[in-house]
Amino acid sequence: MGHSAAVWDYKAATEITKDWYGIDKVVLRNPGGASARVSLHGGQITSWRNEQGEELLFTSSKFGNCGSLEQHGFARNKIWTIDENPPPLNPNDSHGKSFIDLLLKPSEEDLKCWPHSFEFRLRMSLAADGSLTLISRVRNVNGKPFSFSFAYHTYLSVSDISEVRIEGLETLDYLDNLCQKERFTEQGDAVTFESEVDRVYLSTPNVVAVLDHERKRTYVIRKEGLPDVVVWNPWEKKSKSMIDFGDDEYKQMLCVDGAAIEKPVTLKPGEEWTGRLELSVVPSTFCSEHFDLQNSGF
Repeated sequence: MGHSAAVWDYKAATEITKDWYGIDKVVLRNPGGASARVSLHGGQITSWRNEQGEELLFTSSKFGNCGSLEQHGFARNKIWTIDENPPPLNPNDSHGKSFIDLLLKPSEEDLKCWPHSFEFRLRMSLAADGSLTLISRVRNVNGKPFSFSFAYHTYLSVSDISEVRIEGLETLDYLDNLCQKERFTEQGDAVTFESEVDRVYLSTPNVVAVLDHERKRTYVIRKEGLPDVVVWNPWEKKSKSMIDFGDDEYKQMLCVDGAAIEKPVTLKPGEEWTGRLELSVVPSTFCSEHFDLQNSGF
C-alpha cells in the first residue's frame, strides 16, 4: 500500500530538454508510462503516447510539424515561454497528472502585423488515465476590442482512413472548403472517407468520437468554447502536391479539429476567452456501448 499512497509530484514527471534545433521541449509523463511531448516552437504537441508506447498522433515522415496540435495564425510560428508561476491544479484532479503552462505575448514586430495586445495562456496536461487536455485562454489587454478565429490542429494516427468513421456530426450543417465554403447538411449516419475532405461542421456537440475499426479503438474528443469541428484528409492527389507530406501518408492520418471559425470570438478590453479540448482513447466496444455523443459533456 505504501506505493499507492505516495504523494504524486508532477514536477518530477515533467522534463525540459532541447530538440535538434536547440529549442526547448517539455516531456510530460504519468505513473502508467504514457507521455506527451510539447515544443515551445508554436506551443505544439509533437507526440502523445499511450502506456504501451504507441504513438497516437500522426507525424509526417518528412517534417515533424505535420503531426502536432497547433494554433492557426502566427501563434504556431512563435517561441512560447514557460509560465514559472502557474495556477495550481484542482486538488481533486491532481493525482497522477503532469502539466505545463505556456505563455505567448506579442512582440513589437507582431504588433506591426496585428496591432492588438493580448496574453495567450496554454495549459497542457496529461492525466493518470493517459488523456490529454489543452486549455487555451486569450485575454484582451488592449484598449479596444478585437476578434479572432481559433483552431487546434488535431492530427490523429489511424490504421487506414477508409476504415475510420466519425460519430457525433451526423445531420449537422457544414461549410465545404472544396466548394468555395458552400453550406451543406451531413446526410450519413456517420462521416466516412473515400476521397479528399475539408469541411467545417457547425454548432457541433461537445463530444465527438473517431472510431478506428482495424485497431478497435476510439478517440473521444471533448471540447468547450469551440462550437465548430474541422475535418480534413488530403487524400491521394493533394498529398502528392504537398512538400511536407508523404505521398501515401494520408492513409494513416485524420485531422479532427475543435475550432471557432464561423463566428469569430470578439473580446472587449479586459475580457478573456477560454477554449478546452480533451483527447482520450477507449476500446471501440466500450465507446459504442457507453457514450451518448449527443448528450455527454465534461
